[in-house]
Amino acid sequence: MKAVVYDSYGPSEVLRLKDVAKPSPKDNEVLVRVHAASVNAADWRMMRADPFLVRLYAGLLRPTKLQTLGADIAGRVEAVGRKVHQFHPGDEVFGDVSASGFGGFAEYKCASEGELVLKPAALSFVEAAAVPMAALTALQGLRKQGQLHPGQRVLIHGASGGVGTFAVQLAKYFGADVTAVCSTGKADLARSLGADHVIDYTQEDFTKSNRPYDLILGVNGNRSIFDYKRALTSTGAYVMVGGNTGQLFQALLLGPLISLVGRQKLGTLTSVPNQKDLLFIKELLETGRIKPVIDRRYPLSEVPEAVRYVEAGHATGKVVITLERGA
Repeated sequence: MKAVVYDSYGPSEVLRLKDVAKPSPKDNEVLVRVHAASVNAADWRMMRADPFLVRLYAGLLRPTKLQTLGADIAGRVEAVGRKVHQFHPGDEVFGDVSASGFGGFAEYKCASEGELVLKPAALSFVEAAAVPMAALTALQGLRKQGQLHPGQRVLIHGASGGVGTFAVQLAKYFGADVTAVCSTGKADLARSLGADHVIDYTQEDFTKSNRPYDLILGVNGNRSIFDYKRALTSTGAYVMVGGNTGQLFQALLLGPLISLVGRQKLGTLTSVPNQKDLLFIKELLETGRIKPVIDRRYPLSEVPEAVRYVEAGHATGKVVITLERGA
């Protein structure tokens, strides 16, 4: 089969299309013929080993445990292990396969049974592939870590990206008053997704307004933890779900200390893919409460260009890799 692999850390040029052995499912695994996959920030961070802690997972000097990127897949079940009971050959499925070593940028992927759910019939493979990691990150950031309640004021910093577009929709679904922070050209999109207020970051600094927030979700934002703290209510929470290495260490080291001396809670989210949350997302997709926003599509051979585009930080919604005609 064909897969996009890499054997050293670096820019997208380290990624290359190669013929590799087709995997066989273990007893508790499902072999999926991948019709579509999507690119997440996690992919380029793994590729570059940024932050450095990535190396503890993927390989210290070079990627030895992780050689094919791609966390999100949608496709058709080709075969199942003897202990698999939820799925059968021919089933259309989607899921976040990061827990089983990524591997979505390939024609076939073996995933554990608990990483997948049946694809909504009304969604194409492309649409389904755009959902799992971004939607689960947004859901867990808002509901689990952020402890969101109806009527709270929520600010989504980075509202037009993959996680941000889902976060706006989910926060609105949970009954929040939602403020989206994005660039000028993406304001209409944010409103169409349900944002009650839109702040154009090129014109206004949300940290200097007199409108504090109960919850701030920082999605690949570029502000310090102290900026976010200033924009919170006295009992508000800041959840970092993306950003640079400096922001990560601020959230990991300073967040708990700041939280100890006051009633505000500041920290980072470690998103954990799980079937229960993905089934909840599936239900919202089926009822039309949320929808994926897709910016661009690329064939498998152009994964390096797709990853480079996502890394640049200007994608609106998700970027999808297609492996099948009609996906």
